[in-house]
Amino acid sequence: MPLTDTFVRTAKADPSKPTGVKHSDGYGLYLHVKEVGKYWRMAYRFAGKQKTLAIGTYPAVTLAQARKRRDEARAELADGIDPSQAKREAKAAEVAKAHSTFEKLAMLWLDKTANERKPRTQTKLSDWMRKDILPFIGHMPIEAIRPRDVLAVVRKMEARGAIDSARRLGQICGQVFRFAVAAGLAERDVTVDLKGAYAKAERGHHGAITEPVKLGALLRDLDVYVGHPYCTTAMRLAPHVFLRPGELRAGEWAEVDLDKAEWRISAERMKMANDHIVPLSTQAVSMLRDMQKITGGGRYIFPSIRSKNMPMSANTINAALRAMGYDYDTQTAHGFRATARTIMDEVLGERVDLIEHQLAHTVKDANGRAYNRTAHLPARREMMQRWSDYLDQLKRGAEIFHFKQA
Repeated sequence: MPLTDTFVRTAKADPSKPTGVKHSDGYGLYLHVKEVGKYWRMAYRFAGKQKTLAIGTYPAVTLAQARKRRDEARAELADGIDPSQAKREAKAAEVAKAHSTFEKLAMLWLDKTANERKPRTQTKLSDWMRKDILPFIGHMPIEAIRPRDVLAVVRKMEARGAIDSARRLGQICGQVFRFAVAAGLAERDVTVDLKGAYAKAERGHHGAITEPVKLGALLRDLDVYVGHPYCTTAMRLAPHVFLRPGELRAGEWAEVDLDKAEWRISAERMKMANDHIVPLSTQAVSMLRDMQKITGGGRYIFPSIRSKNMPMSANTINAALRAMGYDYDTQTAHGFRATARTIMDEVLGERVDLIEHQLAHTVKDANGRAYNRTAHLPARREMMQRWSDYLDQLKRGAEIFHFKQA
């Protein structure tokens, strides 16, 4: 006869039967009563073998629940599925998901896709992951992460003013999710729901001071700013070398020859066809020699404060400028290039082609051929020294205007 709730509740173990007593409910389901508890089991045959399926423990699993699980197991048997094996696989999948944290999958994705990107890009992605993503969602099972969790990560970087980098963070998270979906560890890429939620950066403008008097004030502010020496030196050097912020902060000592007063950046790092040569003024050499005493034993001229094996963070200089009171529309790290380009041309009357060379812009000869990396190097060296001397004069407060001749 089928069991009843009352019988199941009051059933007692038989001390004379140490292996317990079995009470059948029908269709293979039975209650196994022992001294230590009551257990639901189902007897069945699969592939010609007698097997037992563990369904649960009473009273955590009621009679009605046990019957429901028995019926589900019978349905699996009808489909040619072994219920015990299906249960083990489901449990293994649950364990795998519980241990499939975003961090583990992100690191696996980085490793598996490393050959698809350049080492420099791989390092940059790893750095972003370690500093800006994993501290916030790395510990979470990927299945538990919702769009709002990813958006919170993106918002943290947006708040620092790094709008483009913040958007890139969201894209990186999306790639990890798609990797997890392909591995069967996530149902979907939740970042799809964030379309249109990221802040948009204004294009074509980097705040730059282009008036000599105001530039002099900025140079004086740079001189008295108190911060980490990596940051302060990089900021003070930036106006003298015309480099993009990424080229400056990722500069390596192997690229610099202080005796020759040259900084030679490889074509690969410049993403150009040729190396880029920066003639260094005596002022730039002096700053770099001071920096060499601090970081000369490592790879990077301006390493990260957290790790000497990584370059300085992309937002360090801009953050310092903000701390000094210069908002994004007034002056940015990238804006030092526009400052030099404008004043050297419109105020000092320097040759535009030499300025463009020094900005690493493509300059062509009369026949339309791009000049090589050493083009006009002596003239550029003289120009860079004149510029540094001019900056020193502005810093002292001299109002020097050498207007270009019409």
